[in-house]
Amino acid sequence: MVNGFAREGMLASPLVDAIVPNVVEYVEEAKKENRLIIFIKDTHDKDSVEFRRFGDEPHCLRGTREAQLVDELVPYEEETISFEKNSTSFMFGKNPNFKYGFIEMLDGLENLKKVQVCGCCTDICDTNGVLPMMNYFDENNRRVDVELLEDAMATFDAPWHNSEQYENAAYLLMEQQGAKRVKKLGGE
Repeated sequence: MVNGFAREGMLASPLVDAIVPNVVEYVEEAKKENRLIIFIKDTHDKDSVEFRRFGDEPHCLRGTREAQLVDELVPYEEETISFEKNSTSFMFGKNPNFKYGFIEMLDGLENLKKVQVCGCCTDICDTNGVLPMMNYFDENNRRVDVELLEDAMATFDAPWHNSEQYENAAYLLMEQQGAKRVKKLGGE
């Protein structure tokens, strides 16, 4: 939930901005229940090869406001773990303050039973993170449920990007692999 998809820049979208209050609500709920909260920040260097997918236009450059969390989530950042990613998958994200990445963190969470995913973009970053994460759990014989918090997930809109069509396809793929789509935290 960075500014570059919610508030400013070539991929910013009112569809993503509209879910910010729901994401905040889920973060508040998780905080009250003393659950681990993880933020993923799209953070690219100026020569990121990912830009080729989006017309060679840079987005969420390291050190810019686009790569920062939306203002509503900044107050929670000190109490959470953040990972920066230079690809469309959070599985390869790195924590800039530590010598470990997202995968190493998963390895350290031996009692992990459920992961709840929210944020953007449903059809790109969420799907490209959720599917390899579920495969990683399978590969390591770990029974971890994955919930997709639908009312706090969205993708961007653009003339070349049919948000509804891509979002429906993304949910179909993730559900086919065993993720469960929920409307409310812990509910149906």
